[in-house]
Amino acid sequence: MPVLAPEQALKEVKQKKIQPLYLIHGDESYYVDLLADEIEKVAIPEAEKAFNQVVLYGKEADLGKILNAARRFPFMAERQLVLVKEAQQIKELENKDLNKLLDDYASRPLSSTILVLCYKGSFDARKSLYKTFEKQGVVVQCKKMYDNKLPDWVGEYTRAQGTKISIKAIQMLVEYIGNDLKRLTSEIDKILINLKASEEITAAIVEKYVGISKEYNVFELQKALTQRDVVKSNQIAQYLAANPKENPLPQVLIILYNFFSKTLVVHATKDKSEGNLASVLGVNPFFVKDYLAAARQYPLPQVANVIKALRLADNASKGIEAGSSDENAILRELVFRILH
Repeated sequence: MPVLAPEQALKEVKQKKIQPLYLIHGDESYYVDLLADEIEKVAIPEAEKAFNQVVLYGKEADLGKILNAARRFPFMAERQLVLVKEAQQIKELENKDLNKLLDDYASRPLSSTILVLCYKGSFDARKSLYKTFEKQGVVVQCKKMYDNKLPDWVGEYTRAQGTKISIKAIQMLVEYIGNDLKRLTSEIDKILINLKASEEITAAIVEKYVGISKEYNVFELQKALTQRDVVKSNQIAQYLAANPKENPLPQVLIILYNFFSKTLVVHATKDKSEGNLASVLGVNPFFVKDYLAAARQYPLPQVANVIKALRLADNASKGIEAGSSDENAILRELVFRILH
Protein backbone atom coordinates (compact mmCIF):
# COMPACT_ATOMS: atom_id res chain seq x y z
CA MET A 1 0.00 0.00 0.00
CA PRO A 2 1.15 3.58 -0.52
CA VAL A 3 2.19 5.63 2.51
CA LEU A 4 -0.96 7.22 3.90
CA ALA A 5 -1.55 10.66 5.34
CA PRO A 6 -3.03 10.50 8.86
CA GLU A 7 -6.39 11.91 7.72
CA GLN A 8 -6.80 9.11 5.15
CA ALA A 9 -5.71 6.45 7.64
CA LEU A 10 -8.20 7.77 10.21
CA LYS A 11 -10.98 7.66 7.64
CA GLU A 12 -10.25 4.01 6.81
CA VAL A 13 -9.97 2.99 10.46
CA LYS A 14 -13.32 4.64 11.25
CA GLN A 15 -14.80 2.64 8.38
CA LYS A 16 -13.31 -0.46 10.06
CA LYS A 17 -11.00 -1.17 7.14
CA ILE A 18 -8.36 -2.62 9.45
CA GLN A 19 -5.04 -4.04 8.21
CA PRO A 20 -2.80 -6.61 9.97
CA LEU A 21 0.18 -4.25 10.21
CA TYR A 22 0.54 -0.54 10.98
CA LEU A 23 3.65 1.58 11.28
CA ILE A 24 2.51 5.01 12.42
CA HIS A 25 5.42 7.41 12.59
CA GLY A 26 6.35 11.07 12.30
CA ASP A 27 7.06 14.27 14.19
CA GLU A 28 3.40 15.17 14.77
CA SER A 29 2.66 13.18 17.92
CA TYR A 30 -0.95 14.40 17.95
CA TYR A 31 -1.82 12.25 14.95
CA VAL A 32 0.27 9.31 16.16
CA ASP A 33 -1.74 9.25 19.41
CA LEU A 34 -5.06 9.96 17.68
CA LEU A 35 -4.62 7.03 15.29
CA ALA A 36 -3.58 4.72 18.13
CA ASP A 37 -6.70 5.71 20.09
CA GLU A 38 -8.98 5.21 17.09
CA ILE A 39 -7.56 1.77 16.28
CA GLU A 40 -7.89 0.79 19.93
CA LYS A 41 -11.49 1.99 19.87
CA VAL A 42 -12.71 0.07 16.80
CA ALA A 43 -10.38 -2.88 16.15
CA ILE A 44 -11.64 -5.18 18.89
CA PRO A 45 -15.18 -5.31 20.35
CA GLU A 46 -15.31 -4.02 23.91
CA ALA A 47 -16.37 -7.41 25.29
CA GLU A 48 -13.29 -9.10 23.79
CA LYS A 49 -10.63 -6.59 24.84
CA ALA A 50 -9.81 -8.22 28.17
CA PHE A 51 -8.48 -11.33 26.39
CA ASN A 52 -7.58 -10.07 22.91
CA GLN A 53 -6.00 -6.67 23.35
CA VAL A 54 -2.41 -6.14 24.44
CA VAL A 55 -1.03 -2.61 24.93
CA LEU A 56 2.75 -2.40 25.30
CA TYR A 57 5.10 0.55 25.77
CA GLY A 58 8.46 0.76 24.03
CA LYS A 59 10.40 1.65 27.15
CA GLU A 60 9.31 -1.54 28.91
CA ALA A 61 8.71 -3.94 25.98
CA ASP A 62 11.38 -5.85 24.09
CA LEU A 63 10.95 -7.33 20.62
CA GLY A 64 10.59 -10.81 22.10
CA LYS A 65 7.57 -9.77 24.13
CA ILE A 66 6.06 -8.00 21.10
CA LEU A 67 6.57 -10.98 18.80
CA ASN A 68 5.24 -13.47 21.34
CA ALA A 69 2.10 -11.37 21.69
CA ALA A 70 1.72 -11.00 17.91
CA ARG A 71 2.15 -14.74 17.23
CA ARG A 72 -0.39 -16.02 19.68
CA PHE A 73 -3.94 -16.68 18.49
CA PRO A 74 -6.97 -14.75 19.72
CA PHE A 75 -9.11 -16.30 22.45
CA MET A 76 -12.54 -17.26 21.12
CA ALA A 77 -12.51 -14.38 18.64
CA GLU A 78 -11.58 -13.60 15.05
CA ARG A 79 -8.65 -11.35 15.85
CA GLN A 80 -6.54 -9.66 18.51
CA LEU A 81 -4.83 -6.28 18.78
CA VAL A 82 -1.20 -5.77 19.79
CA LEU A 83 -0.65 -2.03 20.18
CA VAL A 84 2.90 -0.82 20.82
CA LYS A 85 3.03 2.81 21.97
CA GLU A 86 6.21 4.91 22.13
CA ALA A 87 7.92 2.38 19.84
CA GLN A 88 10.82 4.81 19.31
CA GLN A 89 11.98 3.79 22.80
CA ILE A 90 12.53 0.16 21.80
CA LYS A 91 16.33 -0.02 21.87
CA GLU A 92 16.38 -3.36 20.05
CA LEU A 93 15.05 -1.71 16.88
CA GLU A 94 18.64 -0.58 16.32
CA ASN A 95 19.92 -4.16 16.58
CA LYS A 96 20.02 -5.62 13.03
CA ASP A 97 19.69 -9.26 14.12
CA LEU A 98 16.75 -8.64 16.45
CA ASN A 99 15.24 -6.20 13.98
CA LYS A 100 15.26 -8.99 11.39
CA LEU A 101 13.04 -11.13 13.62
CA LEU A 102 10.36 -8.43 13.52
CA ASP A 103 10.93 -8.00 9.80
CA ASP A 104 10.43 -11.74 9.28
CA TYR A 105 7.13 -11.64 11.17
CA ALA A 106 5.97 -8.59 9.18
CA SER A 107 6.74 -10.50 5.95
CA ARG A 108 4.20 -13.16 6.97
CA PRO A 109 1.90 -11.57 9.54
CA LEU A 110 -0.91 -13.54 11.14
CA SER A 111 -4.22 -12.50 9.64
CA SER A 112 -5.76 -12.83 13.12
CA THR A 113 -3.36 -10.25 14.66
CA ILE A 114 -3.39 -6.48 14.23
CA LEU A 115 0.11 -5.29 15.09
CA VAL A 116 0.48 -1.52 15.48
CA LEU A 117 3.80 0.27 16.04
CA CYS A 118 3.42 3.90 17.13
CA TYR A 119 6.78 5.57 16.54
CA LYS A 120 7.13 9.26 17.48
CA GLY A 121 9.79 10.58 15.13
CA SER A 122 10.76 9.81 11.56
CA PHE A 123 11.30 6.10 10.92
CA ASP A 124 14.07 5.52 8.38
CA ALA A 125 12.32 4.67 5.10
CA ARG A 126 15.48 2.97 3.84
CA LYS A 127 15.21 0.19 6.41
CA SER A 128 13.91 -3.20 5.37
CA LEU A 129 11.37 -3.15 8.22
CA TYR A 130 9.81 0.05 6.87
CA LYS A 131 9.52 -1.43 3.37
CA THR A 132 8.02 -4.65 4.70
CA PHE A 133 5.35 -2.78 6.67
CA GLU A 134 4.62 -0.69 3.59
CA LYS A 135 4.24 -3.82 1.44
CA GLN A 136 2.29 -6.02 3.86
CA GLY A 137 0.34 -3.42 5.82
CA VAL A 138 0.02 0.33 6.26
CA VAL A 139 2.61 3.01 6.86
CA VAL A 140 1.22 6.32 8.09
CA GLN A 141 3.46 9.38 8.03
CA CYS A 142 2.46 12.09 10.49
CA LYS A 143 4.28 15.25 9.43
CA LYS A 144 4.32 18.51 11.35
CA MET A 145 1.71 20.82 9.89
CA TYR A 146 2.89 23.88 7.98
CA ASP A 147 1.96 27.16 9.66
CA ASN A 148 -0.07 28.37 6.68
CA LYS A 149 -2.30 25.27 6.96
CA LEU A 150 -3.10 25.80 10.65
CA PRO A 151 -5.97 28.34 10.33
CA ASP A 152 -7.98 26.03 8.04
CA TRP A 153 -7.19 23.07 10.30
CA VAL A 154 -8.43 24.92 13.42
CA GLY A 155 -11.58 25.99 11.58
CA GLU A 156 -12.28 22.43 10.41
CA TYR A 157 -11.58 20.94 13.84
CA THR A 158 -13.95 23.40 15.51
CA ARG A 159 -16.69 22.90 12.93
CA ALA A 160 -16.36 19.13 13.38
CA GLN A 161 -17.28 19.71 17.04
CA GLY A 162 -20.44 21.51 15.86
CA THR A 163 -19.23 25.02 16.77
CA LYS A 164 -18.51 28.16 14.76
CA ILE A 165 -15.32 30.16 15.29
CA SER A 166 -14.46 33.68 14.15
CA ILE A 167 -11.49 34.42 11.90
CA LYS A 168 -9.94 36.60 14.60
CA ALA A 169 -10.27 33.82 17.17
CA ILE A 170 -8.55 31.40 14.80
CA GLN A 171 -5.69 33.85 14.29
CA MET A 172 -5.22 34.31 18.03
CA LEU A 173 -5.14 30.57 18.68
CA VAL A 174 -2.75 29.85 15.82
CA GLU A 175 -0.33 32.68 16.55
CA TYR A 176 -0.43 32.29 20.33
CA ILE A 177 -0.05 28.50 20.41
CA GLY A 178 1.66 27.70 17.10
CA ASN A 179 1.66 24.32 15.37
CA ASP A 180 1.39 22.23 18.53
CA LEU A 181 -1.79 20.37 17.52
CA LYS A 182 -2.09 18.61 20.86
CA ARG A 183 -2.14 21.91 22.75
CA LEU A 184 -4.36 23.56 20.14
CA THR A 185 -7.02 20.86 20.48
CA SER A 186 -6.67 20.91 24.25
CA GLU A 187 -7.32 24.67 24.37
CA ILE A 188 -10.21 24.43 21.91
CA ASP A 189 -11.75 21.57 23.90
CA LYS A 190 -11.41 23.64 27.09
CA ILE A 191 -13.27 26.50 25.38
CA LEU A 192 -15.99 24.14 24.12
CA ILE A 193 -16.65 22.83 27.63
CA ASN A 194 -17.33 26.38 28.82
CA LEU A 195 -19.25 27.48 25.74
CA LYS A 196 -23.02 27.99 25.78
CA ALA A 197 -25.17 26.12 23.30
CA SER A 198 -24.94 27.59 19.75
CA GLU A 199 -22.39 30.20 20.96
CA GLU A 200 -19.58 31.12 18.56
CA ILE A 201 -15.94 31.12 19.62
CA THR A 202 -14.84 34.74 19.41
CA ALA A 203 -11.56 36.53 20.13
CA ALA A 204 -12.98 37.61 23.51
CA ILE A 205 -13.75 33.99 24.42
CA VAL A 206 -10.25 32.91 23.41
CA GLU A 207 -8.81 35.67 25.61
CA LYS A 208 -10.95 34.53 28.51
CA TYR A 209 -10.34 30.78 28.44
CA VAL A 210 -6.85 30.53 26.96
CA GLY A 211 -5.56 33.03 29.49
CA ILE A 212 -4.67 35.97 27.26
CA SER A 213 -5.00 39.38 28.91
CA LYS A 214 -7.64 41.44 27.10
CA GLU A 215 -5.64 44.68 27.01
CA TYR A 216 -2.07 43.52 27.51
CA ASN A 217 -1.11 40.75 25.13
CA VAL A 218 1.24 40.29 22.20
CA PHE A 219 -1.54 40.99 19.69
CA GLU A 220 -2.25 44.34 21.30
CA LEU A 221 1.49 45.03 21.31
CA GLN A 222 1.60 44.22 17.61
CA LYS A 223 -1.34 46.61 17.04
CA ALA A 224 0.27 49.38 19.09
CA LEU A 225 3.56 48.99 17.21
CA THR A 226 1.72 49.10 13.89
CA GLN A 227 0.10 52.37 14.98
CA ARG A 228 3.44 53.63 16.34
CA ASP A 229 1.79 54.28 19.69
CA VAL A 230 4.88 54.74 21.86
CA VAL A 231 3.11 54.98 25.22
CA LYS A 232 0.85 51.98 24.74
CA SER A 233 3.63 49.86 23.21
CA ASN A 234 5.82 50.42 26.27
CA GLN A 235 2.95 49.81 28.69
CA ILE A 236 2.15 46.46 27.07
CA ALA A 237 5.82 45.49 26.83
CA GLN A 238 6.25 46.22 30.53
CA TYR A 239 3.22 44.07 31.38
CA LEU A 240 4.40 41.17 29.22
CA ALA A 241 7.87 41.25 30.73
CA ALA A 242 6.40 41.32 34.25
CA ASN A 243 4.31 38.22 33.48
CA PRO A 244 6.74 35.88 31.69
CA LYS A 245 4.86 32.66 32.50
CA GLU A 246 1.78 33.80 30.61
CA ASN A 247 3.82 35.63 27.97
CA PRO A 248 7.12 33.82 27.36
CA LEU A 249 9.57 36.00 25.47
CA PRO A 250 10.31 33.43 22.71
CA GLN A 251 6.59 33.28 21.91
CA VAL A 252 6.34 37.09 21.77
CA LEU A 253 9.35 37.27 19.46
CA ILE A 254 8.01 34.57 17.11
CA ILE A 255 4.64 36.29 16.72
CA LEU A 256 6.22 39.69 16.05
CA TYR A 257 8.78 38.16 13.69
CA ASN A 258 6.06 36.41 11.67
CA PHE A 259 4.06 39.63 11.45
CA PHE A 260 6.93 41.85 10.28
CA SER A 261 8.25 39.14 7.94
CA LYS A 262 4.89 39.20 6.18
CA THR A 263 5.03 43.01 6.14
CA LEU A 264 8.36 42.69 4.34
CA VAL A 265 6.69 40.44 1.77
CA VAL A 266 4.00 43.10 1.25
CA HIS A 267 6.71 45.59 0.30
CA ALA A 268 8.22 43.10 -2.14
CA THR A 269 4.90 42.28 -3.82
CA LYS A 270 3.93 44.39 -6.82
CA ASP A 271 0.27 43.42 -6.89
CA LYS A 272 -1.01 44.72 -3.55
CA SER A 273 -4.64 43.84 -4.10
CA GLU A 274 -6.20 42.13 -1.07
CA GLY A 275 -6.85 38.91 -2.98
CA ASN A 276 -3.30 38.60 -4.26
CA LEU A 277 -1.68 39.53 -0.94
CA ALA A 278 -3.88 37.03 0.91
CA SER A 279 -2.65 34.34 -1.47
CA VAL A 280 1.01 35.40 -1.27
CA LEU A 281 1.02 35.76 2.52
CA GLY A 282 -1.05 32.62 3.11
CA VAL A 283 -3.55 34.47 5.31
CA ASN A 284 -7.27 35.13 5.30
CA PRO A 285 -8.13 38.31 3.29
CA PHE A 286 -9.58 39.69 6.53
CA PHE A 287 -6.04 40.27 7.87
CA VAL A 288 -4.46 41.82 4.78
CA LYS A 289 -5.39 45.31 5.97
CA ASP A 290 -3.21 44.83 9.07
CA TYR A 291 -0.14 44.11 6.96
CA LEU A 292 -0.91 46.98 4.60
CA ALA A 293 -1.22 49.33 7.60
CA ALA A 294 2.14 48.14 8.92
CA ALA A 295 3.71 48.60 5.48
CA ARG A 296 2.47 52.20 5.39
CA GLN A 297 3.90 52.94 8.83
CA TYR A 298 7.18 51.12 8.22
CA PRO A 299 8.93 51.71 4.87
CA LEU A 300 11.01 48.84 3.51
CA PRO A 301 14.35 49.85 5.16
CA GLN A 302 12.62 50.20 8.53
CA VAL A 303 10.97 46.78 8.25
CA ALA A 304 14.40 45.30 7.55
CA ASN A 305 15.70 47.06 10.70
CA VAL A 306 12.76 45.71 12.72
CA ILE A 307 13.55 42.15 11.66
CA LYS A 308 17.21 42.73 12.53
CA ALA A 309 16.14 44.04 15.96
CA LEU A 310 14.00 40.94 16.51
CA ARG A 311 16.92 38.67 15.66
CA LEU A 312 19.17 40.57 18.07
CA ALA A 313 16.52 40.23 20.79
CA ASP A 314 16.26 36.50 20.10
CA ASN A 315 20.03 36.12 20.34
CA ALA A 316 20.13 38.14 23.56
CA SER A 317 17.39 35.98 25.10
CA LYS A 318 19.54 32.92 24.36
CA GLY A 319 22.72 34.54 25.65
CA ILE A 320 24.35 34.25 22.22
CA GLU A 321 25.53 37.85 21.99
CA ALA A 322 26.73 40.33 24.56
CA GLY A 323 24.14 42.47 26.31
CA SER A 324 21.44 42.09 28.90
CA SER A 325 19.80 38.70 29.30
CA ASP A 326 17.03 40.21 31.43
CA GLU A 327 13.76 39.66 29.55
CA ASN A 328 12.32 42.97 30.72
CA ALA A 329 15.31 44.88 29.38
CA ILE A 330 15.38 42.87 26.13
CA LEU A 331 11.72 43.58 25.41
CA ARG A 332 11.96 47.29 26.28
CA GLU A 333 15.04 47.67 24.08
CA LEU A 334 13.28 45.81 21.26
CA VAL A 335 10.25 48.13 21.40
CA PHE A 336 12.55 51.16 21.38
CA ARG A 337 14.42 49.87 18.32
CA ILE A 338 11.22 49.10 16.44
CA LEU A 339 9.64 52.49 17.12
CA HIS A 340 12.78 54.55 16.59
